[in-house]
Amino acid sequence: MCFPICSARCMSFKTREGSLKAAKNLVEKGISNLVVIGGDGSLTGANRFRKDWSELLKELVESKELSCEVAANHSHLNIVGMVGSIDNDFCGTDMTIGTDSALHRIIEAVDAIMPTAFSHQRTFIMEVMGRHCGYLALVAGIVTEADFVFIPEWPPESNWPETLCDKLGGERRTGQRLNIIIVSEGAIDRDGNPITADAVKKVVVDKLQQDTRVTVLGHVQRGGAPTAFDRILGCRMGAEAVLALMDATPTTPPCVVSLDGNAAVRVPLMACVEKTQAVTKAMEAKNWDLAVQLRGKSFQRNLETYQLLTRSKPPLPTAEKTGWNLAVMHIGAPCCGMNAAVRSFTRNSIYTGNNPIGIHNGIDGLLKGEVKPIGWADVTGWVSEGGALLGTKRTMPDKDFAAVAEQLEIGRAHV
Repeated sequence: MCFPICSARCMSFKTREGSLKAAKNLVEKGISNLVVIGGDGSLTGANRFRKDWSELLKELVESKELSCEVAANHSHLNIVGMVGSIDNDFCGTDMTIGTDSALHRIIEAVDAIMPTAFSHQRTFIMEVMGRHCGYLALVAGIVTEADFVFIPEWPPESNWPETLCDKLGGERRTGQRLNIIIVSEGAIDRDGNPITADAVKKVVVDKLQQDTRVTVLGHVQRGGAPTAFDRILGCRMGAEAVLALMDATPTTPPCVVSLDGNAAVRVPLMACVEKTQAVTKAMEAKNWDLAVQLRGKSFQRNLETYQLLTRSKPPLPTAEKTGWNLAVMHIGAPCCGMNAAVRSFTRNSIYTGNNPIGIHNGIDGLLKGEVKPIGWADVTGWVSEGGALLGTKRTMPDKDFAAVAEQLEIGRAHV
């Protein structure tokens, strides 16, 4: 049988009376080691509770709610934090518990909406969570090929309605049948004014007369079963938290278990909290570059990737081919994500002035001359497709190196 411990915000814990009651309950249960799973507010409160621990026990002894002996046996409280937040808004960790599952809910919703958007040639505006952090909207924008994303850390310029309409209108003129726009619930413009999903819809309808719908996911993002990533992340962080408590001494500062690369590590709790709060201060000061920088390298790379793959419009084709001829092919069994890699490869090649080439059906296709240039529009919609749209075979070139070289030369000449 499952006995969930649940979660709740407790305003009374912010008061002295609430802290005294919490301290008494812990001591009566014989608890002097505590793991707190929550956001920066919860972890800040836990750190304050730890710092006040001695004074709290002293007051409980003076009021005769605890004996001196019991208080002496629980003279210090060890705290270890784990960050549970779907927004991935805590500095000091690459990923917070729950973020990947929430992102998965968003992707499922966009994938479910796309057939309707395509058949009816509609624009869909998806509002996702993120009052102060745009991670969910930003990454969802990358993996769903959203045409426009609004996030609080990187507001658009004041002329965003014109930029948005120019982009959407240009895509429709090239034959695109649908548009997806993702709006973080905390999205703002450069003056700090809110940008709501309804405001975006009004711009699209008034200026482009496009059939437009708004979908607000709300708490659907918090629900459902956790993804494999969140399951393993929670398991590893929980195990590390136990080890951290076992190593703790009365003078050990509180730590938070974080993800660094692929390792669960311990970092100073309050240093991470202060850096997280510094992001809010940077945004209040409208220092957007600093806000993005403080979010960390992962957030910066995601923003750069989105900007790279969703420029206002692709470069104009030229009669004369310049730059390198860059080819991509699959060898071996297909797997999810192959098509997203080819899309990114293709568009990045074009942006950098090079010529992307697709080799179809692996080595067998190369030997048969199935070598073709890939255009900008050729890879639209590939991110959400499974398998390998270029085709793949397990054939290896070990006996046909001369034929492989010959076909590569032919392909180069035809680009």
